[in-house]
Amino acid sequence: MEDSAGLPGAPPPPPRKPITRRFIHAITTREGLIGNYDYGALFRPNIPFIRRKGARTSSPFFGLHDRMPVVLTALLGFQHALAMLAGVITPPILLSGAGGANLSPEQQQYLVSTALIVSGILSAVQISRFRIYKTPYYVGTGLISVVGVSFTLIPIAQGALAQMYANGYCPSDDSGQPLACPDGYGAILGTCAVCAFLEIALSFIPPRILLRMFPPIVTGPTVMLIGVKLIQSGFKNWLGGTGPCSDPTTATDFFARCPDVDAPHALPWGSPEYLGLGFSVFVTIILCERFGSPIMKSTSVVIGLLVGCIIAAATGYFDSSGIDAAPAGSFIWVHTFPLSVYAPLVLPILALYIIIATEAIGDITATCDVSRQDVDGHVYESRIQGGVLADGLAGCLAALMTITPMSCFAQNNGVIALTRCANRRAGYMCCASLIVMGIVAKFAAALVAIPAPVLGGMTTFLFCAVTVSGMAIIARPRGAFQRRSRFILTAGLALGYGATLVPTYFDHIFSYTGNNRSLQGFLDAITLIMQTGFAVTAITCMLLNLILPEEVEDYDIDATNVNGAVTHSDTRRPSPPATKYDDAEARDNSDGIHPVAGSSDHSIKEGKQI
Repeated sequence: MEDSAGLPGAPPPPPRKPITRRFIHAITTREGLIGNYDYGALFRPNIPFIRRKGARTSSPFFGLHDRMPVVLTALLGFQHALAMLAGVITPPILLSGAGGANLSPEQQQYLVSTALIVSGILSAVQISRFRIYKTPYYVGTGLISVVGVSFTLIPIAQGALAQMYANGYCPSDDSGQPLACPDGYGAILGTCAVCAFLEIALSFIPPRILLRMFPPIVTGPTVMLIGVKLIQSGFKNWLGGTGPCSDPTTATDFFARCPDVDAPHALPWGSPEYLGLGFSVFVTIILCERFGSPIMKSTSVVIGLLVGCIIAAATGYFDSSGIDAAPAGSFIWVHTFPLSVYAPLVLPILALYIIIATEAIGDITATCDVSRQDVDGHVYESRIQGGVLADGLAGCLAALMTITPMSCFAQNNGVIALTRCANRRAGYMCCASLIVMGIVAKFAAALVAIPAPVLGGMTTFLFCAVTVSGMAIIARPRGAFQRRSRFILTAGLALGYGATLVPTYFDHIFSYTGNNRSLQGFLDAITLIMQTGFAVTAITCMLLNLILPEEVEDYDIDATNVNGAVTHSDTRRPSPPATKYDDAEARDNSDGIHPVAGSSDHSIKEGKQI
């Protein structure tokens, strides 16, 4: 339960009736069951050239503790779960399949189920928010801050697993084809669990200091490079898969077709049929955005995935044998993996947790904004501290529950803004929906059985959204593209793009062939960092940001007046206007009076968008 009573500026808790009276009222009255909400607005499509009759009314806003009808709570909670479904299932599918640890289908299904269950449990921790005993610190945000499996780990883990297969840590058959490597996956989990204590420590640093240590000029290009690397994986899946069939040197005999010759309707990698199958998902997402109702827009990725699966099943690409063989239910620790620490992964994963912590600050600030909570002051800073701490604990606990690190998801802020519902009851319903989805093992088996081109069409869109988020982080501060910033970006991205496009460039730098395993592990760690594009970019931008002096902003000389005085025009790029999520603010500015750039009011609004 949220405990903010001891914080200055915290609102008093609302009075509460006995739980039995509230329960009876909720299930026996129209007000408690369905209320007066305009449910049709959630499902009304945006059809062009058709004007709706009648006055357009605004939906009510539901705050953190407002009373909500039961049906609406369930509906909006399920909408939150659908909005994050694709993001939760994608990392375990990629890391456990071909191109990852090559685990068995049963283990892949288990990891998808567990990802949903753990996401629901740890999201409930974020939403609940509680004070650490006899301290001023909290765990959780007390907002609808849902967590899911972080995309940031995917390029690191894929690079580490490739290195494990190359150095013999993971087994391969006589022909060099990779075999299942549960030990490698366990090493990733163990390393993530240990390194998560860095983010736990960072949570006790005030957010303003943390953002000063890792400003947008460092985190922005890093996130952008993560997305660029992920797009490569998504696009390879779109064209048929990431396994041996995608490599001309190994696409022979059993892997001459994707995913292999025994798969239903198997075709060579890059076949136009595969391209069209993924394109059906991509186009559906665009159509939902253009013509869809509010609930369709917030779940467009899932709808696109569903349409692609229907087309794939109708044309014979779907293999249902895994669904038939799957058990009825699943839960955490049905399968386990031997935990260990893989030394070459330590430095990249420490960098990963720094990125996750800084991203969490921005996501939680945005959640405060759309939830109509303060974005400054003691309560806000306690939410940031609690959210980052919960993120760090989630990284450790998720690894102990056999899932890679979890972090705050930003896409659910769009659901809050769209539905005007920041109520924590909807968040708890989202958590319950995720847990139920995970327990039903047949559901996870159906997700694992999705053909690679369908999954690729969806993940390519998601991963490009990560890249665009990095661009937004770079462009957000005022003066983001002054000369100093452009120089730092150029230097950092030059090396990062190079390492991303040609990841083998560092293979021949070290020629050590001795038996010193400690030295070999240290060299492998350096190689892994240098071949991970976003790690190179993060290190370069961080160093340059520290050593390059700040410059006086450039000014253009416009003209010399008649008295000989020189007038200057400020060429700083104006800050983008703050996003307004409620109709009241929009009406306040409808008379043409807007905050002046540089004024204190504008600065406060801009500060919301960290």
